[in-house]
Amino acid sequence: MYTVYLLYSKSHDSFYIGFTSDIQIRLTQHNAGLTISTRVRRPWLLVYEEHFPSQIEAIRRERFLKRQRNKSFYKKLAGLI
Repeated sequence: MYTVYLLYSKSHDSFYIGFTSDIQIRLTQHNAGLTISTRVRRPWLLVYEEHFPSQIEAIRRERFLKRQRNKSFYKKLAGLI
């Protein structure tokens, strides 16, 4: 099973979208600074996740979400507004 996830950095009011097969390990990596693209905006909160049976479905959903590039869309999706 694969998870598409949305992280939120309250300190920078920014989002990060990704997918993984183990959400707990991946979140720990993000918050430990082991991911270059998210290192400077820590700490991260997991605010949304979706589960998919196949990697290709997860990649498709991740790409769709990344193409939105709209902070208000992400906040609605995560229930932050």
